[in-house]
Amino acid sequence: MRIIGHLDMDAFFAAIEERDHPELKGRPLVVGADPAGGLGRGVVSTANYPARAYGIHSAMPISTAWRLAEAARRRGRPATVFVPGSHRKYGEVSARIIAILHHFAPVVEGAGIDEAYFDLSFTGSYDRAADLARQIKAAILEQERLTASIGIGPNKMVAKIASDFHKPDALTLVTPGEAEDFLAPLAVRKIPGIGPKTEQSLARLGIKTVKDLKRFTPEELYEKFGKWGPSLYERIRGRHDSPLVTSWEPKSVGEQETFAQDTRDLEFIFSRLWELCREVHRRFTAVGFHTYRTVVVTVRFADFATYSRSHTRVAPAASRRRLTFEAMKLLMPFLDRRENPRGKLIRLIGVRVEKLGRE
Repeated sequence: MRIIGHLDMDAFFAAIEERDHPELKGRPLVVGADPAGGLGRGVVSTANYPARAYGIHSAMPISTAWRLAEAARRRGRPATVFVPGSHRKYGEVSARIIAILHHFAPVVEGAGIDEAYFDLSFTGSYDRAADLARQIKAAILEQERLTASIGIGPNKMVAKIASDFHKPDALTLVTPGEAEDFLAPLAVRKIPGIGPKTEQSLARLGIKTVKDLKRFTPEELYEKFGKWGPSLYERIRGRHDSPLVTSWEPKSVGEQETFAQDTRDLEFIFSRLWELCREVHRRFTAVGFHTYRTVVVTVRFADFATYSRSHTRVAPAASRRRLTFEAMKLLMPFLDRRENPRGKLIRLIGVRVEKLGRE
């Protein structure tokens, strides 16, 4: 019997800030870029549940979050607190939570800084798996003073959907016999792999729930979704055999920066590019890599048009100096008529290395 758990920390970054700053407890809280009075750039990393009640959510532009917060304040609701956060601190907390999971479960797959899968098959029953999940939640609360939601199911997909079902501080159990009925009333967007565009296409066909989608045969789903169709047929019936992945190696390391003001100031842009290259080189060497073959530069203009250009070397390179040189060559055309004939201002630049090597 296969029993998989999925742990999802509740509003992770915001919860840590509330824990470490008791005066913030219960107030609407947004962790992310500086809103700069509604003129800020960047996005929301996390919003706590009171802030979510204002319509604020992760990945939202910080300027939009500010407007929603101000609209709520003008209606007499509590003012929202915006904090920059500390990703180093969040990473340290995440590592301790993963260590707790390893204490209870033999196989753990980290799925992000605030979530992980773990194998509970060794418990032999869903009831015993649920008891162990309660112990995990209690251990995290005692050690870190944070709440987590856990979903338990016959596979990773069902467990992940279940962990989000009754947040926050929830435990949702879905047995193999219950999986299909559990999924049926959910919006199709809940199925991993169905994004906003596919959701809109299905809605035009009158398909809004998983139950609606189940009326199609594997052949019909193949016609609509290609090779993914038969897999989707199984998923919406609660069947998914993806294994837990316990060893993972990054395929790329990158950094990007959104400028406080759109610009074409060459001195400023190159200074930021050099800093990005410095940080990318530091990060990829810190995780044990020594060489790279591909350098990628990304540019976003003030109108949000975004482009990436890359160069792959025949021989691996190792030095930060070479990385900076390659990145400058890729960036230069965006500063003249070759890639920027209208002289548009630049909003963001990014640098990434790929085809990493350890030798």
